Amino acid sequence: MSIIKTETTEALIERGFEFFAKHFPDVEKPDKLGIGPGRVNLIGEHTDYNDGFVLPMALPMVTIMLGRANNSDTCRVVTACNDFDEIEDSNKTEFKIPTVKPLYVGTPKWANYVKGVIACFQSIIVGFDAVILSSVPLGGGLSSSASLEVATYSFIEAITGNKTIQLVQKAMVCQKAEHMFAGVPCGIMDQFISVMGIEGHALLIDCKSLQYEPVPLTESNYVFLITNSNVHHELSSSQYQLRRYQCEEASDLLNVQSLRFATMESLNKVHLNGKMNEIIYKRARHVITEIERTKTAADVLKRGDYKSFGELMNASHNSLRDDFEVSCTELDQLVELARKVPGVLGSRMTGGGFGGCTVTLVDQAAVNSVVSAISSEYKGSPKFYIVSPSCGAKIVKL
Repeated sequence: MSIIKTETTEALIERGFEFFAKHFPDVEKPDKLGIGPGRVNLIGEHTDYNDGFVLPMALPMVTIMLGRANNSDTCRVVTACNDFDEIEDSNKTEFKIPTVKPLYVGTPKWANYVKGVIACFQSIIVGFDAVILSSVPLGGGLSSSASLEVATYSFIEAITGNKTIQLVQKAMVCQKAEHMFAGVPCGIMDQFISVMGIEGHALLIDCKSLQYEPVPLTESNYVFLITNSNVHHELSSSQYQLRRYQCEEASDLLNVQSLRFATMESLNKVHLNGKMNEIIYKRARHVITEIERTKTAADVLKRGDYKSFGELMNASHNSLRDDFEVSCTELDQLVELARKVPGVLGSRMTGGGFGGCTVTLVDQAAVNSVVSAISSEYKGSPKFYIVSPSCGAKIVKL
């Protein structure tokens, strides 16, 4: 099993022009482009909706939306992504601009992300023809949905000429779109890093204040290896909702606004008094310790202490597996196999859990050994990507 080379953004755009010409043969060439990257979270899982800290980086894998205004009140969009519902013409959608007809959730499902962003956009929309292509693995926990939302928003900025000056506002609108049209009560992390990513850096994001701090990733001897388990358990959505409720219950029992403001001392006190059951205790323990791990992780990275960072990654996975219980057999196996290889500093699941990807910090010289060990032992069909911290959203007039 070899490492997959990510399609370059330039190649994706070139393919986009061909795809547009195929589906809109009577329309002039596209003249506007929006780009939204995927992301990998290095540490800080399930802390964002608890007002905590996260440490993601934007990926070189991106979603693009390419097209042009069509001087009508209709929006026509075609996707090249092959993850749509098994219904006729499910790779296409057509709808009126919101000033003519309000937008509603419907089918195909992928179109809800596009419609959600348009419905929440803060100015008048014009009709357009557009295509969507992506190099972000779908359903792999690398935030293909946020990359689609941010690419859509950036494209709409380009065709309307109304660029959002406050980038945090752009991320919040994309988050709102996911809440309203996809029904996912996600935290702000995915949209934030897709909009705000800085090349060569991770971002330490305070999900309470929405302040952020760039954290340099300059050590060339080490790389981040993403391994896609290629499994996605159906219970992930319902369990995500449940974890949020459990965290809110813990906050109520601790009498704090969110678990960001809780301490292990107060948690242990409430638990020992018998006011909190074991499950709620474990959920809260993960969040409280993960917030501290994430802040510490940013500090050690600034010092170039990659060994300590790897140890924090390992502790994060163990907590997600044992206390928050959002890992699964496949992710645990990938992590254990990676950790056995000399040269691996740390490995953990990344994303919401119950499938998706792991991220591994590994000496560049040991990457092939990790790939070989996992390929020979892992029961599934993994895919491997070496990734570097990349820039955030782009708006391009072609």
